[in-house]
Amino acid sequence: MNIAVRNRMRLIAPAALAALTVGATTAAAHTSTVTPAAHSVTSQHHRPAAKNPKSMLDTWLRLWNGDYTQAPDIISPDFKVHAALLDGGDGSSVRGADGLVAWISQTRAAFPDLRFTLQIDPLVAGHRASVRWTATGTYAGGFPGATAQPGTTVTFTGTDTLRIKDGKFVEYWLNSDTLQLLNQLHAR
Repeated sequence: MNIAVRNRMRLIAPAALAALTVGATTAAAHTSTVTPAAHSVTSQHHRPAAKNPKSMLDTWLRLWNGDYTQAPDIISPDFKVHAALLDGGDGSSVRGADGLVAWISQTRAAFPDLRFTLQIDPLVAGHRASVRWTATGTYAGGFPGATAQPGTTVTFTGTDTLRIKDGKFVEYWLNSDTLQLLNQLHAR
């Protein structure tokens, strides 16, 4: 790979990671098939917030799989993200349930049928939870630098680490195998 291509990949990789972190959000629990809900999470019909970390992770997984209805139940208004975003940001612009849902929706636009499943049981220790996931979806087009044809199936992996405070997630660290995704998208 020549230097120019390698330098472009270094610029694209953080952006791809941010887009994929959506997939990374494969919180915990088991595989769940969910019908996507409306993108707005400002609803008056919230279910009681899950206080059990494993239940919260199950809801987290459903959130990343497109069910946004319970986001306010598990996401603190002070929620912040630590990840490289497509715009070059560090994730600090993603705030609260509405910000997270908007970010996930943007990611799912390129991979509408994206499904996260757990590779192993989640780890919960004190006020932190971590989950290793696999995301699989069909590329719909529009990913910056990608030359793969729409309809290409992609699979990538990652780890989500979350901090819990007062029964809600307040911080999120994403580590996703962006190179794996970029290779499948034939990104240049």
